[in-house]
Amino acid sequence: MNKRHVTALVAAGAAIVMLLSGCGSTGNTSNSGSSADNNIISVYGSEPAHPLFPGAVTEAGGGKVVDQLFAGLVTYDAKGGIHNEVAESITSSDNATHYVIKIKSGWKFTDGTPVTAHSFVDAWNYTANSANKQGSASFFSTIEGYDDLQKPDVDPKATLSGLKAVDDSTIDVRLSQPDSAFPVKSGSHAYMPLPESAFKDPKKFGENPVGNGPYKFVSWTHNRSIEMVKNPDYKGNRVAKNDGLTFKIYTSPDSAYADLRGGNLDFTHAIPSTALKTFQSDKTIKAYNQPGGNTLTFTIPEWLDHFGQNEEGNLRRQAISMAIDRKTIAEKIFNGTSTPSVDFLAAPISAYSENLKGNDVLKYNPDKAKELWAKADAISPWSGDFKIAYNADGNAKGWVEAVCNYIKNSLGINAEGAPMSTSDEFLSNVDSGKMTTAYRSGWGPDYPSADNYLIQLYDSSSTGGKGANSGNYKSDEFDALMDKALSAPSTEEADKYYQQGEEVLMQDLPAIPLWNQNATAVSTPNVSGVEFDYGGGPVFTELTKK
Repeated sequence: MNKRHVTALVAAGAAIVMLLSGCGSTGNTSNSGSSADNNIISVYGSEPAHPLFPGAVTEAGGGKVVDQLFAGLVTYDAKGGIHNEVAESITSSDNATHYVIKIKSGWKFTDGTPVTAHSFVDAWNYTANSANKQGSASFFSTIEGYDDLQKPDVDPKATLSGLKAVDDSTIDVRLSQPDSAFPVKSGSHAYMPLPESAFKDPKKFGENPVGNGPYKFVSWTHNRSIEMVKNPDYKGNRVAKNDGLTFKIYTSPDSAYADLRGGNLDFTHAIPSTALKTFQSDKTIKAYNQPGGNTLTFTIPEWLDHFGQNEEGNLRRQAISMAIDRKTIAEKIFNGTSTPSVDFLAAPISAYSENLKGNDVLKYNPDKAKELWAKADAISPWSGDFKIAYNADGNAKGWVEAVCNYIKNSLGINAEGAPMSTSDEFLSNVDSGKMTTAYRSGWGPDYPSADNYLIQLYDSSSTGGKGANSGNYKSDEFDALMDKALSAPSTEEADKYYQQGEEVLMQDLPAIPLWNQNATAVSTPNVSGVEFDYGGGPVFTELTKK
């Protein structure tokens, strides 16, 4: 987003040396197969909810674009293995509380300026500072000085006290607590370097990003397309086999699928629910379906009446979860492209377990659901409707309606979907904490570690717009277990703490796990090189066409 379990690569020890070294409507309806396109690949996209500033991007529409335009310290292979990219080495000491990073020479941004240690340090400081309102700030929560940058009156130019560019090729990082996952997360787009121009005019940069990745930005026509071409100066592990990408922006996966079948789109990883039964047998296209790392959930935020983080709220969340027949919905709606959840992780992650204490709340049990709901009513009687919001330009309508029908029938309450017209509108409400109902959620991992699924989604450090904990869940018990996992001397011990943390989540259900989703996609017959990354996302650099 992994069968190589990355926590094993970076488990903290007393002196870990050289951890890494050496190594709808369419946006454009022109025929993508015309000779004028050369080897430019047109792919499905959605309108980014934020400017194309790496630290601001928190959703897939912008994330897939940013990941092509920037290169970080490390990259991940299809099995979750870690490889140096801009980093020459990452050395750990003092029980994973001190890291020294060496930067390779010769890298440059597409404006010709060099990529140095300062490019990373300046970008990380900018993202971590709450005055800059970057949605990925929490990725830096273990670096010394982070808490000071979260104060309401913080100076926008204030920096992390534990972060320093020693010289153009050396970064010194001191942490406030052990963080064995630090080298793993350093390949996510929150950690990408930025040129000096980014800070001179952030608004302009967000519309016209200058990166150092496999592609060079060309244009962003809002709600229509984002164009990029191959970066001839890119020096990393992901050299593009095509000449560029055009992300065509759609408001409906059905429109994208129709365009692809008509030859007006080369590739889409968004299979509409209307095609799930037929896409693998359609002889006019190429279809792909394999296990992936994405999770699908829905979140009931803490501020909704009757759903606080208390006994009543927990009883209601558990009742709603047990009211849902995940297996039947998966069979009837997803047609073999998803698996009912048994925990909060995806199967390729090493901490994943089918035997977590308390995961019976994810099993269909309508009688138990009614019992729990009645206990909650005894505390405070329920009235009103239960709604799940979703963006109508995606694939959520079918499963949301099915889930609501099960809740309605099992609990005897009115439950229904609450569509919002676009993903941009939907995500704006989620990010700003303005949701007045439950809402669809899920996760495609930024880096291959249990830390990414658990800490970034449910730790207190990720609340308040600083991370992806959009439901505002806070638990001292859970936070303490995550700290222990990051401090663990081995993968096995870390996984025990991650699993204990999940058992806390099973009681509180800050989000309700539904399914793990397969990596699915379709392309036109002339496209080849379709591959998926460790989390099940498409590897765009491998795509090519005749």
